[in-house]
Amino acid sequence: MAVKFAGTMNAINRGLDATKPAKGADMIEDWEAALADLDVPGSKGILRDLQSLRKQLEKDAPDSDRVHALLHRLGAATTKIAEKADKSQDKLKALGEALTEAGEDQPDEEIDAEAAAAPKRARKK
Repeated sequence: MAVKFAGTMNAINRGLDATKPAKGADMIEDWEAALADLDVPGSKGILRDLQSLRKQLEKDAPDSDRVHALLHRLGAATTKIAEKADKSQDKLKALGEALTEAGEDQPDEEIDAEAAAAPKRARKK
């Protein structure tokens, strides 16, 4: 597992944009194998997001917004799961924080500040 941490952290530290998508997909396959037998709450969600990220990286033209959203979500989930890990807690937390920073939060829809300030709800009389 230490090699996976080192390779992933090195890629993040160098800048994920500098990492070839095929190399990223290979790293994700390693993580999928490592997490496959892990029975910790949250690990299945991480596996699903890893699979989605791998599929994006295997495309000829990955959707960068989707990739950033997945990285952010993976980072948050990894940081959360780190608290439950028996070992490698510090490494998982550092990885989660790095992924969160490398990603970008993509809410499902943008907040319309103007509409929120002046809601047009029917008032009951």
